[in-house]
Amino acid sequence: MKKWLGTLLTFALVLVLAACGSSDDNKAGSDKKEDDNKLVVGATNVPHAEILEEAKPILKEKGIDLEIKTFTDYVLPNKALDAKELDANFFQHIPYFEAQIKENGYDFANAGGVHIEPIGVYSKKYKSLDDLPDGAHIIVSSSVPDHGRILSMLESKGLIKLKDGVNKVEATVEDIVENPKNLKFDAKYEAKLLPQIYNQGEGDAVLINSNYAIDTGLNPIEDSIAIEESDSPYVNIIAVNKGDENSDKIKTLLEVLHSKEIQDFILEKYKGSVVPVSE
Repeated sequence: MKKWLGTLLTFALVLVLAACGSSDDNKAGSDKKEDDNKLVVGATNVPHAEILEEAKPILKEKGIDLEIKTFTDYVLPNKALDAKELDANFFQHIPYFEAQIKENGYDFANAGGVHIEPIGVYSKKYKSLDDLPDGAHIIVSSSVPDHGRILSMLESKGLIKLKDGVNKVEATVEDIVENPKNLKFDAKYEAKLLPQIYNQGEGDAVLINSNYAIDTGLNPIEDSIAIEESDSPYVNIIAVNKGDENSDKIKTLLEVLHSKEIQDFILEKYKGSVVPVSE
């Protein structure tokens, strides 16, 4: 009798363990399936996170659960991507992306461009670039990759001339050969602080990236006294760790962001202060 009871208890224990194992396996399989469907993208608030929010339901229809993590600066999104805390990030233009790779040794890839945010010139004191006085105090971002962009824009507006043959993406103040208004450049502020600097009336003019301008209620088209042309090469991209640019989820993300629905949304919402691209 004791032997029979022992056998029965052993058999019962095996069944319980098997059931637990099956339950754990099912849970692990369920979690894996959920992870396979999840896409975590880091983005600055405006316009990047807003664009991703618009894309979220479309991605859901395609079987992808998009999670958006927002950032307020230009440094942490790349650190988080490098640490594999993100599948991708969406906040930076190509020259900044390339400079970050060079500076930090990131093993990143450009998965594709989404839009351009023309940089604008803002002034509380003057209505046009022509009105800027001799020796005007021009406040620009401390982000070095933005300097070539700013100087190229000011050259296109006729305010300065850069020396022949200079790589304009990498141009610095030292590359200016003609400066008829003797503009004085001040580059000691972080890009995200520039709207505040402008609202405080500092400087004669402040050059502000459109994402920070929009985020603080400025309209780059209406409030700036000059704006970068829409054919700017400073395209904002989806950045990923190298090798992930070919993943199905990233390809689907770009497909949705390049769709007519999302491009029409960008054009309608931002009225030209954010310009979509399709590659």
